[in-house]
Amino acid sequence: MHFLDQAKIYLKSGAGGPGAVSFRREKYIEYGGPDGGNGGKGGDIVFEAVQGLNTLIDFRYAQHFKAKRGNHGQGKDQTGAGAPDLIIEVPVGTQILSEDKEEVLADFTEVGQRIVFLEGGMGGRGNASYKTSTNRAPRQHQPGEPGEEMWVWLRLKLLADVGLLGLPNAGKSTFINQVSNAKAKVGHYAFTTLIPKLGVVTHKGREFVLADIPGLIEGAADGAGIGDRFLGHIERCRVLIHLIDISGDDPADAYRTVNDELAAYGSGLADKPQVVALNKLDLADEELGEAFAEELLAAGADKVFPISGATGAGIPEMLDALLGYLPDRTATETNAAEVEDAPEDGGEWSPI
Repeated sequence: MHFLDQAKIYLKSGAGGPGAVSFRREKYIEYGGPDGGNGGKGGDIVFEAVQGLNTLIDFRYAQHFKAKRGNHGQGKDQTGAGAPDLIIEVPVGTQILSEDKEEVLADFTEVGQRIVFLEGGMGGRGNASYKTSTNRAPRQHQPGEPGEEMWVWLRLKLLADVGLLGLPNAGKSTFINQVSNAKAKVGHYAFTTLIPKLGVVTHKGREFVLADIPGLIEGAADGAGIGDRFLGHIERCRVLIHLIDISGDDPADAYRTVNDELAAYGSGLADKPQVVALNKLDLADEELGEAFAEELLAAGADKVFPISGATGAGIPEMLDALLGYLPDRTATETNAAEVEDAPEDGGEWSPI
């Protein structure tokens, strides 16, 4: 399945149906009078957040959504039928942005959330509604109100409890495969993860959803590497796991680099609590691990957990600390079966 987290679409609600001009014509009934009915209401554009969707790929192939117009009124005071609403299903976590991306128009955070985004036009009045004591045979009617239309952007922000971040090749894919049901691609080169990955972690009888995003490099806020566009997928996380490669040139500098990019991105990411993990402990001795841990503490980390994503060493202790940032029941009610259907690597996305 391809992954798409942004899409631009055109929306237009249905116009109202025109009112009818009609006069009663029945045998033996003189001066029947006007009996033109009103037009029906146009269809609304309705967005609904549903389970089972985790990408906006459907909007790559269908960008125009137009609701039907209401039926016209008829004689014998018959009101035209209203048009059905056009319901657009989106994944939980979707935001609707204005065409210039400056304003968030709607935000879907719960399954079943529905929003009438554009209302259909009201039906026009038929000539029967214009009848008065002095205007016995009116011929005027209304054509029906036009529908509303606009271009909008859809932006998907994955709903996860914990976000996983770090420099490229910090071992994030190995880690998420170790602790969850995810099947992330692992390789001995940078940027093996090109799109966000989700996994369900079960620890001491509790479950939470973990989101892995592509690695950040210095200058990501300015577009370097893959850039910082995927940071939006961890904006809703309660806590972040900051993974640092113990075999890297300077773990303390790697810690500062990622945090500088979080600060440059904004949206409160730099203020979120972080669990710092010194990864790939299997590639270094205990003395080196302790020295690097002290450097990370001096750089601003509250506590450092030496771990190995490959062997699992140290991970249970780190997960124990992680549970302290999560409620007894996490807000993300995503079950394992749904997350297993998350998109694989090699997907596509639309440029910002």
